Amino acid sequence: MQEVGEIMHLASSGRVVIQLTKVVSEGQILCDEKSTKVAKVMELIGPVAKPYASATPLTNSIKKYTGKKVFALDIAPAKKQKYRRKRK
Repeated sequence: MQEVGEIMHLASSGRVVIQLTKVVSEGQILCDEKSTKVAKVMELIGPVAKPYASATPLTNSIKKYTGKKVFALDIAPAKKQKYRRKRK
């Protein structure tokens, strides 16, 4: 696990805003120091020099993680293959 940032606050939309120190990809699962899954990155926002991530919380008690460091799991995010069914 490597540290990727810190949880800043819970937005009014229900997403978590995370200030990043390392680059992460969309779909990456973030956890705390005890390897508890905390959030899933949905989009990257802000300037390239100091990016932020908007993430969906994966726990009901997300407010207690405000101000805590988050880490990226070693497992790569799953990429879903997009396909269409052919018409006959």
